[in-house]
Amino acid sequence: MAGAGLLLAPLAGCGSGGSGGSDELRIGVPAPLSGDSASAGQDILAAAKVAAEELNKAGGVKGRTVKIIEADDACSAQQGAQAAQKLLNSKVVAVAGGYCSGAAVPAIPIFGRRNVPFIMDASTNPSLTDTGKGKVFRTCGRDDNQGLVAAKFMTGPLGARRVALLHDNTTYAKGLADAAAGSVKRLGGQVVYEDALQPGQSDYSPVLTKVASTKPDVLYFTGYFAEAGLLMKQRRQLGLKFTLMGGDATTDATVLKTAGPAADGYIATTAPLAKDLPAASAFVTAYKAKAGADPGPFSVYEYDAVKLIAKAVADTGSTKGPDITKALHAIKDFPGITGPITFDQKGDRTDPLYITVHVQKGAFTGYKKLDKTGATWVDAQTS
Repeated sequence: MAGAGLLLAPLAGCGSGGSGGSDELRIGVPAPLSGDSASAGQDILAAAKVAAEELNKAGGVKGRTVKIIEADDACSAQQGAQAAQKLLNSKVVAVAGGYCSGAAVPAIPIFGRRNVPFIMDASTNPSLTDTGKGKVFRTCGRDDNQGLVAAKFMTGPLGARRVALLHDNTTYAKGLADAAAGSVKRLGGQVVYEDALQPGQSDYSPVLTKVASTKPDVLYFTGYFAEAGLLMKQRRQLGLKFTLMGGDATTDATVLKTAGPAADGYIATTAPLAKDLPAASAFVTAYKAKAGADPGPFSVYEYDAVKLIAKAVADTGSTKGPDITKALHAIKDFPGITGPITFDQKGDRTDPLYITVHVQKGAFTGYKKLDKTGATWVDAQTS
């Protein structure tokens, strides 16, 4: 995975690099470990620990033991800032994690002022890397890419002409909805509804009824999985016939428990899931052994983020933030389990990939993806 180059002599001059001890390489993991998105955060944390354990079993990073330092950002801006400061106080040399873009927004400048590089595994709002001054990276994609894929699918294979968009006013959800809306219009579709729901409610029937009054062919929900499950369930209870789709924050397994049989046929845009990635089979086994459950949608992207930090530290021979950042930009075609990873100048992947998945027999399964030309939809299960 990370390569034999990690198993070299101890780093020289690493005492000034900010690590918690000369024999530790501290990597911070901010994630929502409490609140409605806690299952996603726990998934991210478990994946980081799987990566760290693999590195340590192989001798660490140039003799250093990798230590994961967690911080709960609770998917909120206030706690995102607090989590960032906690990680800096814990003397992390780099950060791999995140989930909600809204929590990443205040964290990025806090890390940036200390020159600590941040690789995001799930925070997809375009502004995060656009304003990250080259110190912010992503193993996941961007919402402008996802919005385009969603629009192409809705106006293509689904044959939708009237599209409704529902978000929750968070940085991520509003950004994805706006990106999808712009792409739908450019592709000749009509956006008949775009508005927000109030997250944390128990009854979205009035919202669904209002959406239905605009007679959409499809409703694309860009919020999080807690609300998505209720939308699926209540849509069925109301007997509404429009197709329901969601973004990549709706593919957590929790949504299937909430929606029950009403989830069948649900479609979502997402980066490929762990079970659909041939290179992730060993990770899936290790994750299950550690967490006692299947890995969630962003687990593999967190795993790759931790391995990339280890690779950068090994390549540069330093734990200083600017050196790690420079090494990350220099990495080409890193053999991640999510595919080869190269970062552009902003820190985004040069080959972001989004597919669609659907729910069959109570599980998310790969459905359709665009071929290499970007013009033809093919079976997502094909290589």
